[in-house]
Formats: sequence, C-alpha cells, structure tokens
Amino acid sequence: MKNLFLFIAVSILCFHAKAQKFGYIDTEFIMSKVPEYSKAQQELNTLSAKWQKEIEEKFSATKKLKDEFQAEEILLTEDLRKERLDTIARRDKEAKELQRKSFGPEGLLFLKKQELVKPVQDKVYAAIEKVAKKKALQIIFDKSGDLVMLYTDPKHDYTDFVLDELGLGDKNDTIDNKRGELNKDVKEKPKKK
Repeated sequence: MKNLFLFIAVSILCFHAKAQKFGYIDTEFIMSKVPEYSKAQQELNTLSAKWQKEIEEKFSATKKLKDEFQAEEILLTEDLRKERLDTIARRDKEAKELQRKSFGPEGLLFLKKQELVKPVQDKVYAAIEKVAKKKALQIIFDKSGDLVMLYTDPKHDYTDFVLDELGLGDKNDTIDNKRGELNKDVKEKPKKK
C-alpha cells in the first residue's frame, strides 16, 4: 500500500514538474500601438485606393465601349464589328490583368505589404520571443487571431510585457489598468491562516 501511495505521489509530482507554462497576447492591440505599423497601414490604404480607382476607370471605359458597340452594332460592317469586339476584349483583358497585378496573390499590394509590414511584424515577434523566454513560457496564444478563447484569466495576458519590450508600454492603457486591478485584488485578499 505504501508503494502504491509513493508511486501516485511521485507520478503527480512528475506531472506538475513537466507542466507547460502558457500565456496569451493581443497582437491587434500591440500592432495598434506600433507607430510604424499605423504608418504602413496608411500607406497601403492610399496605394490600394489609387490602384482600385485605376482599375475601376479601366472597367468603366470598357463598359462604355461595350455600350457604344451594342448601340451601333446593327450599323457596323462585319470588319468594324470584329475590330470593335477585339478592342473590347483587349481592354477587358488589360483591366483584369491590372487587377490581378495589383491585388492578386503575388500582386503589388502583397509585395508592398511584405515590404512595409514584415519588418514591424518581425520586431513584434522578436519581442514576443524575448517575453516568452523571460517569463519561461512554452506556449503563447494570440487572442486576436482565429483561435477562439472563450475565457481568459488576465494573469496569463502578456500583451503589456510585449509592449514594454517594444518600448511602447503605457500605464494608462486598458490592459495595464486591468492588470493593476487584478494585482490590487490579489493583494487585498485576506490570507487564510
């Protein structure tokens, strides 16, 4: 019986010794505090709007040609009809090609986003890694991503530590205030004797 009790006690101790420490962060909140990211987003939005306008102009011009063709189609000779149809097809193809080059999977917007946002993301992920090592965390979740977190205990929120690592910590932020309230509640709880 003593051996069984000893085995169970050792098993429980080993289980707790190998338990992984985890935490979570809010990358949307962190990124909103990084000035370079906001600047990059503004530049991307400006470029996107410019390219979208160019594409819409090309499609509008093509639609105008189609409308004119339909209105005049019965008056055109076969050669003129074929020529106009070729022009419409070519312009439509050019508009679609511009759209693909601008917004496609390897388009200009994608490349510009990599150029502007990736350095900021790398900086944030380096800060996350430093916090994980300092706090001995094996797993860090992102609560702003696709992972659904139905309940989170604020004591596992490491967002502020990442912001501090980036030099962007602010004691007036909502998350800092929540942490302060949590620490205050912990200090105020009477200890059982």
